[in-house]
This record gives sequence, C-alpha cells and structure tokens, in this order.
Amino acid sequence: MTPDTPEIPHRSRGVYLLPNLFTTAALFCGFYAIIAALQGRFEPAAVAVFIAMVLDGLDGRVARLTHTESEFGAQYDSMADLVSFGLAPSLVMYEWALGTMAGMGPLLSKLGWLAAFFYTVMAALRLARFNVQLGSADKRYFIGLPSPSAAAIVAGLVWFGTDLGLSGTDLLWPALVVTVGAGALMFSNILYFSFKQVDLRGPVPFVAVLIVVLVFVFTSIDPPKVLFIGFLLYGLSGPVLFLVRLRQRARRRAQAAGESAPK
Repeated sequence: MTPDTPEIPHRSRGVYLLPNLFTTAALFCGFYAIIAALQGRFEPAAVAVFIAMVLDGLDGRVARLTHTESEFGAQYDSMADLVSFGLAPSLVMYEWALGTMAGMGPLLSKLGWLAAFFYTVMAALRLARFNVQLGSADKRYFIGLPSPSAAAIVAGLVWFGTDLGLSGTDLLWPALVVTVGAGALMFSNILYFSFKQVDLRGPVPFVAVLIVVLVFVFTSIDPPKVLFIGFLLYGLSGPVLFLVRLRQRARRRAQAAGESAPK
C-alpha cells in the first residue's frame, strides 16, 4: 500500500446481541400468535401480540441506553415488526372472525381474506414509510397509526370478545370494520402523538409517577377491556384531532378573509 492510498476502515462483521435478543423474542411472540390462532387458541394468540409490543418497545431503548444501535438492528426490527404487528394480527383476526365469511356467497366469501390482506399490506407500507422518513420526520408525532397500536386494536378485539365468551361470528362486522379501519389509519397522513418527548432518564414530576401507577392498576383490573378500549381511543384520537385542526384552519381562513375584505 502506497502512502497516498487511503486506508480502508475496518468494519465489524458482528452484531450486538442484547437488543437483537429482544427483537428476536418479539418475533417469536408474533410467530407463536399465528400458531396459536391456527390451533383455535385465540386468547393466548392475542396476549402474545401484546407481549411482542412490550418487547418491541424495549429493544430500541436498550440499544440506545447501551449504545448498541446499528443499521442491522434497525432493519431486523422492521422485519420483525412486519410479522408481529402485520401478519400475526391479521391472521389471528382471520382465524377468529373473518374466515367465517367464506360461506357467505361469492362476493362476501372473499371479503374476509381481502380485509386481512389489506391490513397486512398497510402494515408493510407503514413500516417502509417510517424507515424512509426516519431522519426527517417530527419526533413529536407519528404519521399514521403506529403498527404496534394497530395490532393492539385488532388483537385487543379478539381478546376482548373471547373474554366475554363471544365468538368471532358474533362480532364479525365489528371485526371487519376494525381490521380495515386500523389498516387504513396506519398508512394515512393523520398525526398521532408519539410521546417520544418524555424523558425516561431525567427527573419527572410526582404526578407523572402517580399516573403511571394508576395505569398499571386500572390495566390489572381487567386487561382485555382496558387495553382494547385504551388503544381504540388512541386510534380514534388521530381522526378527532385531525378534524379539530381542520376546523381551526377553516376558522382562521374565514377570519383572514373577513379582515382583508374591503369595508
């Protein structure tokens, strides 16, 4: 090598173990949810999706706290999310409710699996857009409903219905609306609060600690109902805030037009 030849930096071929263990565990939960749904065990399938949500939230934070972030980890996490929050919830919902539409005539028989496929595609597009906009998007908001929250709404309905002793046939049409609606919100341009501005490592007011404790208490009282209703309200908060902003924008335009009108 001549003195003028630039030295090629050495790149490590290894991967960081700790954050990828959490990602693998989340992927396992998504895979388990699919297997459990195929066996007719819908409550464990829905619970597995929620466990995958917790693990998915931990892997990124563990990587940042231990300074083990990597491009490999980000891509692996995205592919695991597609299984855990895209494919798994749609198949669980299909096995629980949407699959019963197969005997409803030539038109409706295809609507069930098309709705499940629509949700899966929207989850894939949502994750792809998130990866592309990762460096430029406002960290205060998510553009579109986050895929873990959409999965919580879909799987939460399954858990909610199973806990009440209702079958997928009893909740067929709500299941169809929830699946399509959650899928559409994922790839929409509606803004959702990301809560990323909350500093978990810094000091927080005592009221914030009290709120966290109350959330755990209320969730432990009846997890299926509390989690489903909570994530459903979060999913509806985006369209509601969008309409509020739209109304405020129209009001400001009307005021500006009134002020600029000749008197």
